[in-house]
Amino acid sequence: MAPSRLDALPIGAQHPQYRELLAVRKDSVPGRILVEGTWEHSQLLTTPTVIDAFFYCPEAAEDGIAEQVASRAAEVFRISPKLYARVTRKTRSDGLISIARLPVWQPTDFRFDESSLVLVADGVEYAGNLGTLIRTVDAARADCLVLTSRRARRSHPGVYAASRGLVLSTPVLEFDDIGEAAAWLRARRVDVHLADPSATGSYRVPQYKGKPTAFVVGSEGGGLSRHWHEQGFGAVSIPMLGQADSLNVALSAGILLFEARAHKDGW
Repeated sequence: MAPSRLDALPIGAQHPQYRELLAVRKDSVPGRILVEGTWEHSQLLTTPTVIDAFFYCPEAAEDGIAEQVASRAAEVFRISPKLYARVTRKTRSDGLISIARLPVWQPTDFRFDESSLVLVADGVEYAGNLGTLIRTVDAARADCLVLTSRRARRSHPGVYAASRGLVLSTPVLEFDDIGEAAAWLRARRVDVHLADPSATGSYRVPQYKGKPTAFVVGSEGGGLSRHWHEQGFGAVSIPMLGQADSLNVALSAGILLFEARAHKDGW
C-alpha cells in the first residue's frame, strides 16, 4: 500500500509554511485565503481551486475528508494540537486548514445580455458583509459583484464563512476608480440604478427589461460615495415603513436583485 500524504512528520512553529499560514490568517497575503473545517473543505473540493498547502492535525480531525484534501494540495503538512490551537479561528476544531488561491477575473471576461444582473458595492467595510453580498449575488443568479472603494478584502478568512464558500466561484471585480467602474458599465450598455434611501423613486417602478441591470449599494456607515452620484445614473429606494431609515446593505441588495430577476425571468 502506498504511503499516505498525511503521514508526514510534524512541522514546527518556525517552519516557513507555518509562518505563511499565520500570515494568511491575518489577511496579509494577497490572493490567498484560509479555509478551515470539514464543511468548508467539502465545499472547497467542489471547485477547481488551487490548494497551495494543507495542514492536518490528526488529534483534532473527525472524518476521512483529509485524504481527499491532501490529494489535491500542492503540499501537505502535519501540525501538533498546540500549533493548531494557535492558528484556528473556530471554536470547534476539525483539524483541517488549507491555504487556497482566490480566483481572478478580468473586466474583459464578461459579456452581458438583457438577462444579466450586476451588483456594485461601494465602500464595503466588513468581511461579513462582503461574504453575504457574494452569497446574495449567487442566489439571485447575478453575473458578478463589482467592488469600488472597498475596505474589506476577499482574502479575509471571514469572507469564506459568510459566503458559504461561494467566494471561490462567484465572479468579483475590483476597480480602484469609480469613474473607471462606471465607464465599464456604460460600455456594456448596463442600466445602472443607485440605491439611495433619499431617492423618491421606488425600486419597484422600473421594469428591468431589455438591458443588463446593475444596482449600486453603499457602505453601512457612509452610504454611496459622492463620485457615484456624479456619474449621472438614476436612483431608486426601498420604502422604509417603520422607524428605521435604512436596511443592512446585504438585505437591501437581495431585495433589489430579486426584484430585477423576477422582472427579467417573468415570475
